[in-house]
Amino acid sequence: MDLQLKGKTALVTGSTGGIGYAIALGLLKEGAKVYINGRTEERIHQAIQRLKSLVPDAEVKGIAADFSKVEEVEALIAELPAVDILVNNVGIYGDRPFESTDDRQWFFDFEVNVMSGVRLSRHYVAAMKKKNWGRIIFISSESAINIPEDMITYGVTKTAYLGLSRGLAKYLKGTNITVNAVLPGPTVAEGGGMFGEIARKKGITVEEAQLAFLKEKRNSSIIRRFAEAEEVANLVVYVASPLSSATTGAALRADGGVVDAAF
Repeated sequence: MDLQLKGKTALVTGSTGGIGYAIALGLLKEGAKVYINGRTEERIHQAIQRLKSLVPDAEVKGIAADFSKVEEVEALIAELPAVDILVNNVGIYGDRPFESTDDRQWFFDFEVNVMSGVRLSRHYVAAMKKKNWGRIIFISSESAINIPEDMITYGVTKTAYLGLSRGLAKYLKGTNITVNAVLPGPTVAEGGGMFGEIARKKGITVEEAQLAFLKEKRNSSIIRRFAEAEEVANLVVYVASPLSSATTGAALRADGGVVDAAF
């Protein structure tokens, strides 16, 4: 299937690894020009080399920016003033015991996980309106619905993305600009992520560590495994395409059935 993405320009934040990298790769395979983003030039260079090895004719560039710093966001916007597709993927997470998580950490997490998407969307929507075409996609999480008790700050920021995406979609009613949120579930990280460390400490495989996590924390999973980043990216790439023109204001789950609800 041709997703009609040739000639489109996309920005994918937080895309030197993981789901963001898989999204960038999927867009490049469909012929889009993609700007990837990370916090360091070294990580960006490495990601670009990998992407070009997989898609030799890829039009891919990188812009370094730390989304906790407003001035770096402004510099990114100055370097890339307009895009057709914006994928707000950048995000941070970690164990945040509620009673010992101070205001500074709350504001820091909110700055990166929510305000990054607010600032970029607020800027890029103007050019999209002039062209009367665009795609804005927020990468939320099943944690937006199943708020983890050990990562309340993360869950709250991801819930905020659901409200932001729905409200922005309504604001853009009657245009050819769609706005959606995609909710991944537990997804395989490069090198095993935190499960690689857990596996080493317990003397088990990464897969065994992941299965133990699902049993204890996400027992509602229907696929009974972690998703691959590419599986999440496939949904995002479709939503970014002109073929998804009737899908907007939606919270689209790629969660492996973790959210225990029919709708």
